[in-house]
Amino acid sequence: MQIKPLLLCCALLVLQSAYGADEISVKPAKAASKHGAQLGGKPGKETLKAVLPLDPQQQAGALDSVIAVVNDDVITRYELNEHVRMVVRQLQKQRTPLPAPEVLERQILERMITDLLQMQFAKESGLRVDDTQLDTALTRIAQQNNFPTLAEFRARLEADGMDFKKFREEIRSEIISTRLREREVDSKLIISDSEVDNYLANKNKMGGAGEELHLAHILVVVPEQASAEKIQVARDRAEQALKQLKSGTDFSQVAAGVSDARDALKGGDLGWRANDSLPPLFLAELHKLNPGQVSPVMRSPTGFHIIKLVGKRSGNAPVVINQTHARHILIKTSEIVPENEAKKRLMEIKQRIEAGADFAEQAKRYSQDGSAQQGGDLDWLSPGQTVSEFEGAMNKLQPGMIGAVQTQFGWHLIQVLERRNTDVSEQQKRQQARVSIATFKSDELYQDWLRQLRDRAFVEYRIAEIDSR
Repeated sequence: MQIKPLLLCCALLVLQSAYGADEISVKPAKAASKHGAQLGGKPGKETLKAVLPLDPQQQAGALDSVIAVVNDDVITRYELNEHVRMVVRQLQKQRTPLPAPEVLERQILERMITDLLQMQFAKESGLRVDDTQLDTALTRIAQQNNFPTLAEFRARLEADGMDFKKFREEIRSEIISTRLREREVDSKLIISDSEVDNYLANKNKMGGAGEELHLAHILVVVPEQASAEKIQVARDRAEQALKQLKSGTDFSQVAAGVSDARDALKGGDLGWRANDSLPPLFLAELHKLNPGQVSPVMRSPTGFHIIKLVGKRSGNAPVVINQTHARHILIKTSEIVPENEAKKRLMEIKQRIEAGADFAEQAKRYSQDGSAQQGGDLDWLSPGQTVSEFEGAMNKLQPGMIGAVQTQFGWHLIQVLERRNTDVSEQQKRQQARVSIATFKSDELYQDWLRQLRDRAFVEYRIAEIDSR
C-alpha cells in the first residue's frame, strides 16, 4: 500500500516507515557528552557484514548488541537488521538492483545516525510534536489515502504487516524533521535582487525555458573544513562511482551504495524538475547531455556530484494564470499553545469578524504572521505559491467569504478578496525565479547543516567488534 506524503519532506514516507525505533534498553557503558567530542571512527574503514540469519543461541545476545553510540543514545543490531530488511523489501518493490550487503548496511546505518542526531537536536532545542498534533497529521494522511477514519487506516496498515506504533513514531519524526529544516535552514534563506537578475540572465542564455528534466543524482559529501587528503578521498569515491556507471552498472544500484544524499535509497531519483529550478552548475552540464547519459564528476561546496539525465519533456506554463487576492490571520501552534487552543482562539476571531469586526484590525492585533502589519494582506497569490492545505482551502472560497484551515504553521483564517486572470508578468517571472533559487539553495544549505550537525557529534562505531564475535 502506498501512502501519500503529508509534507514535502515525506516523499519517502513508505520507505521511511521502515525506520521504526523500539525503545532502546541497552545503554553505552560510558555515555559521551552531547556534541562535545570530535567525530569518532568512520565506517568506511571497517567491514560491515551482511545481515545473516542467526541460530537461536546467537540471537539473544546479538540482537541487543550496541553497534553505534551517538552522543548519549545508541543504535542496536536489532534496529539495524529491521531497517535493512524493510529497505531491501522496498528496493525490491522498486526493482532497484541491490548494492552489496555490506555497502547497503553501511548506508542505512549512516542514515539512522543522521536521523537520530536530528531528533536529539530537536529535543535539546525544545522542538516537539505532541500526541494531539500527531493524531491530526495521521488523520490527514488517512483522508489523503481515502480512509474515512484513522481506525480504518490503522487496520489496513496492520493487515499489510506494518507495525502501527512504529509508523506513528516515524510520522512524528518526519514532522519534527520538516519543522527543524524550516527553522534552521529555510527561515534563514536570503535571496538578493542581483541573484534573481543573474538567474534570469543565465536562463535566457541557456534556453530551454519551460522544459522539465527527469534526473537522478549521486552526491559524495565533503566534510566541513576537510583536509586536502579527505577531499581527495571523496573525489576518488565519486570517480570510482562514475567508472562503475560507464562500465554499465545500473545508476540506481550505484546511488544506493555510494550516494550520501537523502534520496540514495530511492536510487538517487530526483523525479521531474523544472529546468529553471536547477542550479547553474547542473544546467551547464545537463545542456550537453542526451537522455540516458551521465555527467562528469562536478564539485560544489557540498561535495562531488554525478547527474544522470533520465528524460526531457515540455513543461511550458500557461500564458494566463488565475490569481487570488487574499488575506489571513495565523495563530501558531507550539508547546505553550497546543492545536486545540490555537483553533479555539482562531474561531473566536472568526466569530468577531462575522459579527462585524474589521478583518484587517483583527489581523494586526492577533495574527502571528509577517503580514500582520498589512492587515494580513498577502497580495496576489499564484498557484503553488502557498502550501497545499492553504491553497486548497483558499480555492474553495468565493470572494468575500472566510474559512479556517490548519497547516504545519498553525491555524489560518483566510478571506478571499478577489480573483483575476492575468498574463505572466515580469514580476511573476522574478517571483518564480526566487522560488527556484530558494529550492536549490535550501537543498544545499540543508546538506551543509546536516554535515555540521554530524561534525559536532560524538559517534562511536562498535559494529566491527560485534560482528566478529
